[in-house]
Amino acid sequence: MSIKTLFENQNLLIINKPSGLVVHSDGKTNEPTVVDWVLENYPEINGIGENMIINHKGNDIELNRPGIVHRIDRDTSGVLIIAKTQESFDHIKKLFKDRTIKKTYQALVYGHIKNDLGTIDQPIGRHTKDFRMKMAGEHARGRLREAQTEYSVIERYIDMNSKKDIQGQYQKYTLVECTPKTGRTHQIRVHLKWLNHPIVADSLYKGKRKHVLGLERTALHAYGIEFIDHGGEKISVQVPLPDDMQQSINSLSVDESHL
Repeated sequence: MSIKTLFENQNLLIINKPSGLVVHSDGKTNEPTVVDWVLENYPEINGIGENMIINHKGNDIELNRPGIVHRIDRDTSGVLIIAKTQESFDHIKKLFKDRTIKKTYQALVYGHIKNDLGTIDQPIGRHTKDFRMKMAGEHARGRLREAQTEYSVIERYIDMNSKKDIQGQYQKYTLVECTPKTGRTHQIRVHLKWLNHPIVADSLYKGKRKHVLGLERTALHAYGIEFIDHGGEKISVQVPLPDDMQQSINSLSVDESHL
């Protein structure tokens, strides 16, 4: 398993998780995970952190999650922190709880986002029809949890190779940077869906839109992370877009009308 380490000190390491790889087992399958890589390359981390108990078919299963402080979705690529000591784990966990850790994501979405900057401040709950999905806004089911995402447009694009729509327009896309101020499940995906600009190739939230630009996975990348670690060191790590997203963007033309 090939995983690149972006940063490492005595307290933690930050890796570039490839898309398609889950962070830890769900207790139901035996597919490769980030945890497998951790145990192979850093066996001393085993026992650090907190395990998770899930119930599967009436049986409680304990999932080993050595050093895993946070997760990113299977399809999402990019920065992921792994704690090397219990003190570091507890410290980073508190940073997430206190919202004093800054995470930035980059996503390629359908359509042109109108405003260059904005904040999506919509609570998130369960979807009204699909148990796999979350939903933003007051009509979501169950407990609604506060959720806030700031965004800024990086670039707007036009696909000159696409078929024009009935208005004679080529397909449009936006590369947007998002900073979640809260940490809800699927938050960025759900909030961009609420904005009516779902992420390209997001099977859950794109609706009837097609997989395009050669992308077969959600075009979401954990671009950067910034925080103060357990030893008082300020850590700031960024990782460029992976090849699949960059190649898709390279096939597009910048919309010069917005320049």
